[in-house]
Amino acid sequence: MIELCDIHKHFGSVKALQGVSLKVAAGSIHGVVGENGAGKTTLMKVLTGYIHRTSGSIYFDGQEVELKTPREAMQLGIGMLYQEPLDFLQLTVLDNFMTGMPRFTPGPLKKALNRLCERFGFSLNPDSLLNRLTVGERQQLELMRLIQTGSSVLILDEPTTGISEKQQELLFSALATLKNEGCAIILVSHKLAEVDSLCDQVSILRQGRIAGHQKSPFNRNKILQAMFDTLPEHSHSPEIHAGKETILSFTDICSSAGRSGLDHVSISVQEGEVIGLAGLDGSGQSAFLKIAASLLKPESGTISGNARSTETHNNDAEQATVFLPADRLTEGLIPGLSIREHLLLATDTPLFLTPATGRKTAEQAIKKFTILGQPETIAEGLSGGNQQRLLLSLMPPEARLILMENPTRGLDVQSAAWTWQHLLTQMPADGALIFASPDLEEIMEHAGRILVFFEGRIILDKATKYTDFIEISQAITGQTEAVT
Repeated sequence: MIELCDIHKHFGSVKALQGVSLKVAAGSIHGVVGENGAGKTTLMKVLTGYIHRTSGSIYFDGQEVELKTPREAMQLGIGMLYQEPLDFLQLTVLDNFMTGMPRFTPGPLKKALNRLCERFGFSLNPDSLLNRLTVGERQQLELMRLIQTGSSVLILDEPTTGISEKQQELLFSALATLKNEGCAIILVSHKLAEVDSLCDQVSILRQGRIAGHQKSPFNRNKILQAMFDTLPEHSHSPEIHAGKETILSFTDICSSAGRSGLDHVSISVQEGEVIGLAGLDGSGQSAFLKIAASLLKPESGTISGNARSTETHNNDAEQATVFLPADRLTEGLIPGLSIREHLLLATDTPLFLTPATGRKTAEQAIKKFTILGQPETIAEGLSGGNQQRLLLSLMPPEARLILMENPTRGLDVQSAAWTWQHLLTQMPADGALIFASPDLEEIMEHAGRILVFFEGRIILDKATKYTDFIEISQAITGQTEAVT
């Protein structure tokens, strides 16, 4: 029914898709898997008309189509169920169901909604406000809306994230029914158990290319080998030099923040440790770091450790911890402010300021951190690597716990090497460094210990020298029991 032939998509010099071809037959469920940044989302946006391909062809029922806009895709019957439901919380269930319908007919559409609920075993009150529904129920509503609008090609993006086991069973039953009725279904998922139980075929994406196709029954080890690049040898993994003192301790921490939140996470970090956090996007790493940095409060559990108890003369207990976010310009720096102004904010700012205040300090930081800029260069005028160097220059020297998201994202090889050299030098002997990275090679090269997150749980906790490619990749895709 749907065939993609030699699809390329370039964003400037970035080649997000490079010759992707796959075919999804009517009456089948086709899985698409791949690690973060493999090109899954871009491919689905091409298929739904949200972005236009650079080159390649798309065929629908044997006829070549353009799909320049989402409307064109919808008119052909291509609908997508997004990970985060696209709906209006202030409106009723019925109002949301009618969104996008060609005619506003509440009576007939209410009957249609009730028929679909009965057909799939869903329990939704048409008159209920949407903000009273769970994410899983909102997802059910979105699926029924797509069916009502005539979608015969359904794309589901990580559909079981954040929904209950019962809602998952209902969803799987509905998909099986739609498959038997001739729908072509594309399932984008990182959970190989879902792929095993639902899919007839699977395509593996890696770095914008098709790395493999398989028909059911699937060989999981071959899927994993196609998904992930080979890791460095164990001899490259650093030793753990953990001291006796606890820098950070999580006890039974729960949080609903982010896509997966944290689900009863308990972990202890000792002085001297460098820990890498792995897992697919939204598995809990970001929530973990932000809670550790006191940027988010958990709903339950206890946090302790010496990095949170150090006090200054201002009774500021957070100077011992520093957090560097992945989004440097939005979360780490202040657009419109210069290098000099950032450094002034990070130090004891004088009562009276002049254009020359802090210039010498800025010049010293520019030299020490090799920032390509002048004291009055604004943050957004710096490249990604130089923004990272500016952030590093703002770190307080007394920091005992350094927390980082994607420390080398967007950096060239030289800037990445410089960043790690500085971080490992900056970390005191009685401190610790915890970083999240989608790059397993980066974790294996710099971390002495790896924590793999899956659906808000720590599913693997090991010294990097004692683990391997298969074990890490299995944990990332949820094939390992959670650490207890």
